[in-house]
Amino acid sequence: MSTTFWIILAGAVATYLTRVGGHLVISRFDNIHPRVEAGLNAVPAAVLTTLVAPAALGAGPAEWAALIVTAIVSLRGGLMAMFLAGAAVLIVARQFVG
Repeated sequence: MSTTFWIILAGAVATYLTRVGGHLVISRFDNIHPRVEAGLNAVPAAVLTTLVAPAALGAGPAEWAALIVTAIVSLRGGLMAMFLAGAAVLIVARQFVG
């Protein structure tokens, strides 16, 4: 088997173990401190920011248009509407803008 396969497999196992490990640690507590809960609730936004920020800094006009439309839709619509609007604008803008 190729090296790429083993790298992907090792990444999958590491991801699984970190998720299960976190769940096992948190499940040992009867009640979670509000600050810990607030911190855990902030994790998805922090991860999303680390994925979007580098892409936005090196983005072209099509990506910026999709980002702006997504931000506007996020003010009124739900998560799926935001995703679909951003993806649609990105696809169309890449066809015409480049």
